[in-house]
Amino acid sequence: MLKKIAIIVAGGSGIRMNSSVPKQFMLLGDKPVIYYSIDAFLNAYEDLTIILVLPKEYIENGAEIINQYFDTNRITITEGGVTRFHSVKNGLKFVKEASIVFVQDGVRCFVSKALIQRCYEAALKNGTAIPAITSSDSVRIVEEGKTKSLNRKNILLIQTPQTFKSNIILSAFNTDYNEGFTDEASVVEANHQLVHIVEGDEKNIKITTQADLAFAAFYLNQIQNT
Repeated sequence: MLKKIAIIVAGGSGIRMNSSVPKQFMLLGDKPVIYYSIDAFLNAYEDLTIILVLPKEYIENGAEIINQYFDTNRITITEGGVTRFHSVKNGLKFVKEASIVFVQDGVRCFVSKALIQRCYEAALKNGTAIPAITSSDSVRIVEEGKTKSLNRKNILLIQTPQTFKSNIILSAFNTDYNEGFTDEASVVEANHQLVHIVEGDEKNIKITTQADLAFAAFYLNQIQNT
């Protein structure tokens, strides 16, 4: 039976938040943002373990959060890299046996149990599972200084957890960094593997700006009061 391993990537800084504190450590409700992703994965499967990837200077902070809220036996902390690619590659060093590997943005704090399990089942069947939603906005592309309208029905907004059989993602990440690697799916595709799209979740937002954090606080309040 394949193991279940979630690499939760929270190696970013607070640059786009205009904050000295990385967004994953900011409070949402009464807990750090990173708490919610960890909690969701631990509750999705009892046999799942987590590899938490953090900036070097915040590893102690992460350890304090884990010691306060979680079973430390199910979580390993490792240091992040210069880019998301390098952070994921660092996390993959801990994948030692056949597994289903989830890669989750640590600041997608409303990832649901249903989405995690949907990705798992799809990856088990197809080898890969990339959650996505269609765009609700009109979109345009810039080409040679001019813009061109695109059919938004053909535009997918990619989310996490991007999920893979371990042999697929380990093989794909056995390469050097390329600026075209914007997520794990792009690395896997570069290794000549097809990616399978699964239905994402509109509530699975990514906290990037102060406005995102404010909306997340509002939404969390709604959840807690219903």
